[in-house]
Amino acid sequence: MTLTGRILTGLFILLASGAQAQQVLTLEQAIDLGLKNNYDIRLARTDAEIAANDFDYANFAFAPRLNGTATKTWSNNATKQEFGNGSKRDTSGLKNRQVQAAINLNWTLFDGLKMFATRQRLQAIEILGELGVKSQVENSIADIINAYYNIAQQKQQLRAFAEQMSISDERVKLSDAKFQTGLAPKTDYLQAKVDYNAQRAMWLRQQTVIEQSKAALNQLLAIADESTNYDVMDTIPVNLSLAFGDVIADIQNTNPQLQVARQNVEVSRLTVKERKGDFYPVLSFNSAYNFNQSRASAAVNQFSPVFNQSRGFNYGFSATVPIFNGLNAHRELKNAKLNMAYQQLSLENQQSQVDLLLKNAFKDYEYYKTALNLEEESVELARENTMVALERFREGVSTTLEVKEAQQSLELAVTRLIQARYNAKIAETELRRLKGDLLK
Repeated sequence: MTLTGRILTGLFILLASGAQAQQVLTLEQAIDLGLKNNYDIRLARTDAEIAANDFDYANFAFAPRLNGTATKTWSNNATKQEFGNGSKRDTSGLKNRQVQAAINLNWTLFDGLKMFATRQRLQAIEILGELGVKSQVENSIADIINAYYNIAQQKQQLRAFAEQMSISDERVKLSDAKFQTGLAPKTDYLQAKVDYNAQRAMWLRQQTVIEQSKAALNQLLAIADESTNYDVMDTIPVNLSLAFGDVIADIQNTNPQLQVARQNVEVSRLTVKERKGDFYPVLSFNSAYNFNQSRASAAVNQFSPVFNQSRGFNYGFSATVPIFNGLNAHRELKNAKLNMAYQQLSLENQQSQVDLLLKNAFKDYEYYKTALNLEEESVELARENTMVALERFREGVSTTLEVKEAQQSLELAVTRLIQARYNAKIAETELRRLKGDLLK
């Protein structure tokens, strides 16, 4: 078997010894779980449902208010009277029962169009809740993608450590053989063994890092930490065809954060409109039906009734004109206008931030695309250089130091390649998040 064949065999044995039969969780399955279980998404949906419920109530803002009241009272009185003519009246145990009932209707006919503004504001808040859910979904999907491919990155790093262990194992065997035949000092063998143990320690540590990365993904998916008995795809596909013009096109209407900020401006505008209604008179229609009945066990005098019942219906209009309320209406209107100006500034600030994030993400994307090609070439060269150095060491024409340097160059090149691929994926995901098309 050739030297390269022995290294590949050793690498396969290492990977097989560390692998367990696990079900593969695809990215699509992870996103589906996140959309169902993610806590941030569920909280955003609850807020949206509250806003939708408030808007449903606003549909009754134009309806009249109808209230009913009913009371029933019992009384037991004792009366003692002395009249000017010297006569006296002393009664006790005088019982009385009284029933009262009323139905009152109040219908606001005009309030400075405030009721219309309130309904529009609640509708705008409902839309804001929906946009908030969309924004949170986009953010959560981006987090899930990054967490998923972080595990893939860590798996690739584990494979790189396994490759280094296979090379170090070959160094140990060659150094031991040379030491046994007197062709090399024992220090070469000992150093090769130390390097092998160090790489094995990193390989073991990397397995812990993978489990920790899975736990981070589990938190995003809102599943138990014990549910880590799954594997992920160990490849990181990167879309290398994104163009800045396509990403920035119509960004004002597709970016979720800008949509939320713009809707906040609309809500604040309607709040100003609502506060202006406080300066207008309120015209209402009022109506009531009243029923009263009283029954006494005995009359107090000959003119007092033992039984009395009355009922009636009335209606009319009332107008409430605001004259002075401590300038409270002016204060609330001024605060509403200040809040609208604040929301407008917030929108402009959000636009500036999105522009900056977009430019920086695209620069990262362009850099890591270039770095990918460069590092892939570097890895091939470093791997070939390592194999040549090992072969030269086996033939006795190079030193163990030369092999170690070649091995370190390969380790660094592989690490840079893994990081470049993962960072390119992060930049791609960030561009898509800013564009608002992760749900597509």
